[in-house]
Amino acid sequence: MTPLPVSVVVVSRGRPEALKRCLLGLSQLQYDPFELIVVADPAGMATARAMPFAAHLKLQGFDAANISAARNIGLNQAAGEVVAFIDDDAVPEPQWLRHLVAPAAQADVAAMGGFVRGRNGISFQWRARRIDAFGESYPLDLPDEGAALLTPPPGQAIKTEGTNMAFRAAALREIGGFDAAFHYFLDETDVNMRLARVGHRTALVPLAEVHHGFAANALRRNDRVPRDLFDIGASWAVFHRKHLPEEARAEHWQRLRAAERRRLLRHMVSGALDPFEVRRLMGRLDAGHAEGLERPLGATTLAAHPSSPFLPFPASQRENILIATRPSRLKADRERAARAVAEGKIVTLMCLSPTALYHQVRFTEAGVWEQRGGLFGRSDRSMPLFQAWRREKRLAHEAARVAPRRGLSSAR
Repeated sequence: MTPLPVSVVVVSRGRPEALKRCLLGLSQLQYDPFELIVVADPAGMATARAMPFAAHLKLQGFDAANISAARNIGLNQAAGEVVAFIDDDAVPEPQWLRHLVAPAAQADVAAMGGFVRGRNGISFQWRARRIDAFGESYPLDLPDEGAALLTPPPGQAIKTEGTNMAFRAAALREIGGFDAAFHYFLDETDVNMRLARVGHRTALVPLAEVHHGFAANALRRNDRVPRDLFDIGASWAVFHRKHLPEEARAEHWQRLRAAERRRLLRHMVSGALDPFEVRRLMGRLDAGHAEGLERPLGATTLAAHPSSPFLPFPASQRENILIATRPSRLKADRERAARAVAEGKIVTLMCLSPTALYHQVRFTEAGVWEQRGGLFGRSDRSMPLFQAWRREKRLAHEAARVAPRRGLSSAR
């Protein structure tokens, strides 16, 4: 079957270095055809224009603190049959799109979501969840591989995460895209609820993985301590108005508000916030909620058709290699790996020390997938704390573990 054309949208504001790394990762995607749309502030636009493949990007300037409006700008540019979204502080595995978009071959699938790994590249931030009209989520037990095609119970939806999701473009346009009343937070949850309401199915695809860094922004620090809760409060008010019966809203808001206060107090006890900040942040939460009660809903204008033709990204098939190294050779092999990336290869650099250290994975600024950890340590949190391995067998195990996501083809 001919692969569906996909438009990938990245929204960026205030994080040009993170965007650069994200775009480098996207340039290694092993999927054809796709186009790459960047909606960014001036610093992000400058970063995108400096990339060596800038001529193959659709660039749209936007410098307002409204993720929904920015995504709708990307949607207006999207000429693919499927439109995928990834955050600027995330990096996809090279096989991400191939896995994520595959369920769209089923005509009744309108939304697709993948799994998200955290900063250490091993632990999961998000996997499979469903949501209800209160916006509360519940885990779903899915197999580790293969797509699950899901229909939620009435009044619920299957959750896709904003940093790893895709939609059939026609279905997303049909419901009016993202509601710009959600400036930040709950924007994709609202889309999930509206798609479920009109009967669309969602596919969750464990092998469609991205690595998400939780980079700092205007609303949170990189340690996840909040800087401002205004838009959190506003988004909850909007979500309640759209999805929760009026008689249930006040009680649920008080539960949410109490949970936010407990979260802030935990940060205060740990020393991350002072008491005056707790008071200020709660005031901002309440002010945002009050504004959210007045924001106009669904005030989104979408083009009936893409505003520009499909711009294929040059996604050439790349050799995908594993370089095995040790701590004593790591510096030299990092340079060798960077040269291989510059030659057009996808490179996994695996450094095993004679220890039981937990493994970590990161996508480097040179475009290398670097995995470090102990020969006897965990690379999956379900593994024993210590497990005896021969070096060759452990390397083969790790190569097989990442191969479906990364597409490894050879070792060096």
